[in-house]
Amino acid sequence: QVQLVESGGGLVQAGGSLRLSCAASGSIFSINAMGWYRQDPGKQRELVAAITSGGSTNYADSVKGRFTISRINAKKTVFLQMNSLKPEDTAVYYCAAGVLTTPSSAAYNYWGQGTQVTVSS
Repeated sequence: QVQLVESGGGLVQAGGSLRLSCAASGSIFSINAMGWYRQDPGKQRELVAAITSGGSTNYADSVKGRFTISRINAKKTVFLQMNSLKPEDTAVYYCAAGVLTTPSSAAYNYWGQGTQVTVSS
């Protein structure tokens, strides 16, 4: 089993920044992809950003140029730096961990509990 613990959510004004962290523990030897998803009530969960152990990254179009995902492989820790935040970024953000199924996609089998990010206008 893999456990994911997130931190760093909160309330920020539009234009501000937040940094989310996610640390994986447990049977992490098989994990080679980690990412962040978000979900607003009444909407589908959407991928925000993902990163592989090799450093390849993928971003949703809505966050490109504003968000940056990074990781520390040895600690299976992933970060999401969020800059120039907008009210539409408000959501619960979930950390996810899994394995690559193709060079550009992954199956995420493990999820964190979620952290609330609220951006006020």
